[in-house]
Amino acid sequence: MRAFGLLDKMTVSGTDPVSYSLQLGSDTVVMNDLIGKNISLRYTGNIFCTVCSKKTYKSFGEGMCYNCFSTAPDNAECILRPELCLAHENKGRDVEWEIKHHMTPHYVYLALVNETKVGVTRGTQIPTRWIDQGANSAIILAETPYRQLAGRIEVALKQYLTDKTHWSKMLRNEWNQEIDLLAEKARIRSLLPEDLQQYICADDTVVTIHYPVTEYTKKVTSVGFDKMPEIKSPLIGIRGQYLIFEGGSVLNIRKHSGYEVELSAE
Repeated sequence: MRAFGLLDKMTVSGTDPVSYSLQLGSDTVVMNDLIGKNISLRYTGNIFCTVCSKKTYKSFGEGMCYNCFSTAPDNAECILRPELCLAHENKGRDVEWEIKHHMTPHYVYLALVNETKVGVTRGTQIPTRWIDQGANSAIILAETPYRQLAGRIEVALKQYLTDKTHWSKMLRNEWNQEIDLLAEKARIRSLLPEDLQQYICADDTVVTIHYPVTEYTKKVTSVGFDKMPEIKSPLIGIRGQYLIFEGGSVLNIRKHSGYEVELSAE
Protein backbone atom coordinates (compact mmCIF):
# COMPACT_ATOMS: atom_id res chain seq x y z
CA MET A 1 0.00 0.00 0.00
CA ARG A 2 0.99 3.61 -0.58
CA ALA A 3 -0.39 6.90 0.76
CA PHE A 4 0.79 10.47 0.35
CA GLY A 5 -0.03 13.64 2.27
CA LEU A 6 0.57 15.80 5.33
CA LEU A 7 1.08 14.22 8.71
CA ASP A 8 -1.27 15.06 11.55
CA LYS A 9 -1.91 13.37 14.87
CA MET A 10 -3.36 9.89 14.55
CA THR A 11 -7.04 9.53 15.38
CA VAL A 12 -7.95 6.91 17.96
CA SER A 13 -10.90 4.79 18.98
CA GLY A 14 -11.44 2.08 21.56
CA THR A 15 -9.23 1.16 24.48
CA ASP A 16 -8.78 -2.64 24.25
CA PRO A 17 -6.74 -2.26 22.20
CA VAL A 18 -6.61 1.29 20.91
CA SER A 19 -7.28 1.51 17.16
CA TYR A 20 -5.12 4.05 15.33
CA SER A 21 -5.80 5.72 11.97
CA LEU A 22 -3.65 8.15 10.01
CA GLN A 23 -5.16 10.48 7.42
CA LEU A 24 -2.78 11.10 4.50
CA GLY A 25 -4.39 13.09 1.71
CA SER A 26 -7.58 11.28 0.70
CA ASP A 27 -6.40 7.99 2.24
CA THR A 28 -7.26 6.78 5.73
CA VAL A 29 -4.56 4.34 6.83
CA VAL A 30 -5.49 1.88 9.60
CA MET A 31 -2.14 1.82 11.36
CA ASN A 32 -2.89 -1.27 13.46
CA ASP A 33 -2.95 -3.28 10.22
CA LEU A 34 0.66 -2.28 9.53
CA ILE A 35 2.08 -3.70 12.77
CA GLY A 36 4.45 -6.52 11.90
CA LYS A 37 5.08 -5.10 8.42
CA ASN A 38 8.11 -3.29 7.07
CA ILE A 39 7.01 0.30 6.56
CA SER A 40 8.67 3.30 4.95
CA LEU A 41 7.98 6.95 5.69
CA ARG A 42 9.73 9.24 3.19
CA TYR A 43 9.80 12.97 3.90
CA THR A 44 9.62 15.19 0.80
CA GLY A 45 11.24 18.22 2.45
CA ASN A 46 7.99 20.21 2.49
CA ILE A 47 6.22 21.46 5.62
CA PHE A 48 2.83 23.19 5.63
CA CYS A 49 1.37 25.08 8.60
CA THR A 50 -1.49 23.18 10.23
CA VAL A 51 -3.32 26.45 10.97
CA CYS A 52 -2.97 28.64 7.84
CA SER A 53 -1.72 25.94 5.38
CA LYS A 54 1.18 28.10 4.18
CA LYS A 55 4.47 26.44 3.35
CA THR A 56 7.03 26.98 6.11
CA TYR A 57 10.75 26.26 6.33
CA LYS A 58 10.43 25.10 9.94
CA SER A 59 7.70 23.73 12.17
CA PHE A 60 6.88 25.38 15.49
CA GLY A 61 4.65 23.98 18.22
CA GLU A 62 3.63 20.75 16.47
CA GLY A 63 3.01 22.00 12.95
CA MET A 64 2.67 25.78 12.92
CA CYS A 65 4.51 28.46 10.97
CA TYR A 66 6.16 31.07 13.16
CA ASN A 67 3.41 33.65 12.66
CA CYS A 68 0.64 31.26 13.74
CA PHE A 69 2.80 29.98 16.59
CA SER A 70 3.00 33.60 17.82
CA THR A 71 -0.58 34.69 17.22
CA ALA A 72 -3.01 31.75 16.85
CA PRO A 73 -5.33 30.96 19.78
CA ASP A 74 -4.40 27.28 19.30
CA ASN A 75 -1.03 28.15 20.84
CA ALA A 76 -2.04 30.71 23.47
CA GLU A 77 -0.27 30.49 26.82
CA CYS A 78 -3.37 29.02 28.45
CA ILE A 79 -3.14 25.91 26.26
CA LEU A 80 -0.17 24.71 28.33
CA ARG A 81 -1.15 26.65 31.47
CA PRO A 82 -4.95 26.46 31.83
CA GLU A 83 -4.88 28.56 34.99
CA LEU A 84 -3.99 31.58 32.83
CA CYS A 85 -7.11 31.29 30.65
CA LEU A 86 -9.17 34.50 30.51
CA ALA A 87 -12.13 33.26 28.48
CA HIS A 88 -14.42 33.68 31.52
CA GLU A 89 -13.48 37.39 31.44
CA ASN A 90 -14.15 37.63 27.68
CA LYS A 91 -10.44 38.03 26.99
CA GLY A 92 -7.80 36.13 25.00
CA ARG A 93 -5.97 36.04 21.66
CA ASP A 94 -9.27 35.37 19.91
CA VAL A 95 -12.21 35.89 22.26
CA GLU A 96 -14.72 34.06 20.07
CA TRP A 97 -12.38 31.05 19.78
CA GLU A 98 -11.63 31.12 23.52
CA ILE A 99 -15.31 31.15 24.47
CA LYS A 100 -16.12 28.32 22.06
CA HIS A 101 -13.30 26.06 23.29
CA HIS A 102 -12.69 27.12 26.89
CA MET A 103 -16.10 28.18 28.24
CA THR A 104 -17.18 24.54 28.15
CA PRO A 105 -16.93 21.78 30.77
CA HIS A 106 -13.32 20.86 31.51
CA TYR A 107 -12.05 17.91 33.50
CA VAL A 108 -9.12 17.45 35.83
CA TYR A 109 -7.93 13.87 35.65
CA LEU A 110 -5.41 11.51 37.20
CA ALA A 111 -3.56 9.35 34.69
CA LEU A 112 -1.21 6.49 35.48
CA VAL A 113 1.62 6.77 32.99
CA ASN A 114 4.88 6.16 34.90
CA GLU A 115 3.56 7.60 38.15
CA THR A 116 0.29 9.41 38.83
CA LYS A 117 -0.02 12.45 36.59
CA VAL A 118 -2.52 15.31 36.88
CA GLY A 119 -3.89 16.98 33.77
CA VAL A 120 -6.71 19.05 32.27
CA THR A 121 -8.80 18.38 29.18
CA ARG A 122 -12.17 19.14 27.61
CA GLY A 123 -14.89 16.53 27.87
CA THR A 124 -14.76 15.95 24.12
CA GLN A 125 -11.14 14.80 24.48
CA ILE A 126 -11.83 11.91 26.88
CA PRO A 127 -10.34 9.32 26.52
CA THR A 128 -8.34 10.64 23.53
CA ARG A 129 -6.18 12.85 25.74
CA TRP A 130 -5.25 9.91 27.95
CA ILE A 131 -4.41 7.73 24.97
CA ASP A 132 -2.26 10.45 23.39
CA GLN A 133 -0.21 10.53 26.61
CA GLY A 134 0.23 6.78 26.62
CA ALA A 135 -1.54 6.31 29.96
CA ASN A 136 -2.05 2.81 31.34
CA SER A 137 -5.25 3.97 33.06
CA ALA A 138 -7.03 7.16 34.08
CA ILE A 139 -9.83 8.50 36.26
CA ILE A 140 -11.72 11.81 36.34
CA LEU A 141 -11.00 13.82 39.48
CA ALA A 142 -13.03 16.99 38.97
CA GLU A 143 -15.42 18.69 36.55
CA THR A 144 -15.48 22.48 36.15
CA PRO A 145 -17.66 24.78 34.00
CA TYR A 146 -14.68 26.42 32.28
CA ARG A 147 -10.95 25.98 31.68
CA GLN A 148 -9.43 28.43 34.17
CA LEU A 149 -11.06 26.71 37.15
CA ALA A 150 -9.69 23.34 36.04
CA GLY A 151 -6.28 24.98 35.76
CA ARG A 152 -6.51 26.25 39.32
CA ILE A 153 -7.14 22.71 40.55
CA GLU A 154 -4.20 21.40 38.53
CA VAL A 155 -1.88 24.05 39.97
CA ALA A 156 -3.02 23.23 43.51
CA LEU A 157 -2.05 19.59 42.96
CA LYS A 158 1.31 20.09 41.23
CA GLN A 159 3.08 20.12 44.60
CA TYR A 160 1.86 16.55 45.14
CA LEU A 161 1.77 15.12 41.60
CA THR A 162 3.69 15.49 38.36
CA ASP A 163 2.10 17.07 35.29
CA LYS A 164 4.74 15.68 32.93
CA THR A 165 5.06 12.41 31.02
CA HIS A 166 8.43 10.63 30.89
CA TRP A 167 8.07 9.58 27.25
CA SER A 168 10.95 7.07 27.16
CA LYS A 169 9.72 5.21 30.25
CA MET A 170 6.22 5.18 28.79
CA LEU A 171 7.53 3.63 25.57
CA ARG A 172 9.45 1.01 27.56
CA ASN A 173 6.24 0.28 29.50
CA GLU A 174 7.82 1.17 32.83
CA TRP A 175 5.21 2.17 35.41
CA ASN A 176 4.43 1.83 39.08
CA GLN A 177 2.06 -1.14 39.22
CA GLU A 178 1.32 -0.59 42.91
CA ILE A 179 -0.63 2.61 42.27
CA ASP A 180 -4.42 2.37 42.75
CA LEU A 181 -6.11 5.33 41.05
CA LEU A 182 -9.24 5.06 43.19
CA ALA A 183 -7.10 5.34 46.31
CA GLU A 184 -5.15 8.17 44.70
CA LYS A 185 -8.37 10.08 44.00
CA ALA A 186 -9.48 9.67 47.61
CA ARG A 187 -6.09 10.88 48.84
CA ILE A 188 -5.85 13.83 46.48
CA ARG A 189 -9.33 15.25 47.04
CA SER A 190 -8.49 16.01 50.67
CA LEU A 191 -5.45 18.01 49.55
CA LEU A 192 -7.49 20.49 47.52
CA PRO A 193 -8.33 23.94 48.91
CA GLU A 194 -11.85 23.97 50.35
CA ASP A 195 -13.26 26.30 47.66
CA LEU A 196 -12.23 23.85 44.92
CA GLN A 197 -13.52 20.64 46.51
CA GLN A 198 -17.05 21.36 45.24
CA TYR A 199 -15.87 20.38 41.75
CA ILE A 200 -14.86 16.82 42.68
CA CYS A 201 -16.58 14.38 40.30
CA ALA A 202 -18.63 11.51 41.71
CA ASP A 203 -17.76 9.27 38.76
CA ASP A 204 -15.09 6.82 40.00
CA THR A 205 -14.75 4.83 36.78
CA VAL A 206 -11.16 3.79 36.09
CA VAL A 207 -10.50 3.49 32.35
CA THR A 208 -7.83 0.92 31.50
CA ILE A 209 -6.05 1.32 28.16
CA HIS A 210 -4.26 -1.33 26.10
CA TYR A 211 -2.01 -0.45 23.16
CA PRO A 212 -1.25 -2.42 19.99
CA VAL A 213 2.38 -3.23 20.83
CA THR A 214 3.83 -6.67 20.06
CA GLU A 215 6.89 -6.11 22.23
CA TYR A 216 8.53 -3.37 24.29
CA THR A 217 12.26 -2.75 23.93
CA LYS A 218 14.65 -1.99 26.79
CA LYS A 219 16.01 1.06 25.01
CA VAL A 220 14.21 3.63 22.85
CA THR A 221 15.70 6.25 20.55
CA SER A 222 13.73 9.16 19.16
CA VAL A 223 14.09 9.72 15.40
CA GLY A 224 12.80 12.55 13.21
CA PHE A 225 12.64 13.69 9.62
CA ASP A 226 14.87 16.73 10.02
CA LYS A 227 17.87 14.43 10.39
CA MET A 228 16.50 11.31 8.71
CA PRO A 229 14.47 11.98 5.53
CA GLU A 230 13.40 8.34 5.27
CA ILE A 231 12.49 6.03 8.10
CA LYS A 232 12.21 2.41 7.05
CA SER A 233 11.83 -0.42 9.53
CA PRO A 234 9.40 -3.09 10.77
CA LEU A 235 6.65 -1.52 12.90
CA ILE A 236 6.24 -3.36 16.21
CA GLY A 237 3.74 -1.15 17.97
CA ILE A 238 1.99 2.16 18.57
CA ARG A 239 1.55 3.97 21.87
CA GLY A 240 0.55 7.55 22.56
CA GLN A 241 1.31 9.30 19.28
CA TYR A 242 4.50 7.28 18.75
CA LEU A 243 5.27 4.64 16.17
CA ILE A 244 7.59 2.02 17.69
CA PHE A 245 10.01 0.30 15.31
CA GLU A 246 12.07 -2.85 15.61
CA GLY A 247 15.27 -2.06 17.50
CA GLY A 248 13.71 0.68 19.62
CA SER A 249 13.54 3.64 17.25
CA VAL A 250 10.40 5.72 17.86
CA LEU A 251 8.75 8.45 15.79
CA ASN A 252 6.46 11.06 17.33
CA ILE A 253 3.80 11.58 14.66
CA ARG A 254 2.17 14.58 16.33
CA LYS A 255 5.51 16.41 16.57
CA HIS A 256 5.81 16.14 12.77
CA SER A 257 2.36 17.52 11.98
CA GLY A 258 2.41 19.37 8.66
CA TYR A 259 5.33 17.35 7.23
CA GLU A 260 4.64 16.01 3.75
CA VAL A 261 5.40 12.29 3.53
CA GLU A 262 4.86 9.19 1.47
CA LEU A 263 3.96 6.06 3.43
CA SER A 264 4.38 2.59 2.03
CA ALA A 265 4.22 -0.87 3.60
CA GLU A 266 5.07 -4.41 2.56
